[in-house]
Amino acid sequence: MRSMSIAALMVSAVSVAAQQPVAGGGMPVSGRVTILEKPGSVAGDVGSTVIFLETGSSGKGSTEAANAQIILQSKQFVPRVRIVTAGSRVDFPNQDPFRHNVFSNTPGGTFDLGLYPRGVARGTSFRRAGVYPIFCNIHSRMTGFIVAVTTPYHTQAQADGSWTITNVPAGTYTLHVWHERAPEVVRELVVAGEPVTGLDAELDARGWRPQAHKNKFGKDYPPIERDRY
Repeated sequence: MRSMSIAALMVSAVSVAAQQPVAGGGMPVSGRVTILEKPGSVAGDVGSTVIFLETGSSGKGSTEAANAQIILQSKQFVPRVRIVTAGSRVDFPNQDPFRHNVFSNTPGGTFDLGLYPRGVARGTSFRRAGVYPIFCNIHSRMTGFIVAVTTPYHTQAQADGSWTITNVPAGTYTLHVWHERAPEVVRELVVAGEPVTGLDAELDARGWRPQAHKNKFGKDYPPIERDRY
């Protein structure tokens, strides 16, 4: 996946004593993510970090597409970030008592699900790997992300920043650590016959600035107090 920019990465891979492979023939790979914030800023969204291992020639694993959901609830995408394998379909069930219109203008992945009411779910497939910002054409504050990858070795960080990818076969991989507010971190990683731990990455969000997005027609939204629903 294309990096947003080059970022500083602090990584140390600490191998523990040799152990038997876990079920499935692979080993766990784990670490922790922290986010460097501007002074006085406490965001608390480290759980939105996406981590995945892009496989090289020696990497193995099924990348079959699978269905997923992002719920429309309280004028929010829940979860706000979802990682899927490329080709997967994501449905957006509306659980609000008013209508939504989910869309994305991402080049190569544009879609528009139209306006639909509570109790209805519409969806689309994400055939190409990449990051897809998603929005609602009615509610300007609704923002989310779908990250489509071409590897089965992926996860999202826990609320404390810790993460684990299980059953990773021996091989050479490219480690990706992505968050919407920081440059993507990328580095090479070798998995041998032992668990890999201590992969600590610090993401730098100090340069992030919130930006208003346009509606699906490329125009400004009306003022917030004029949301139609």
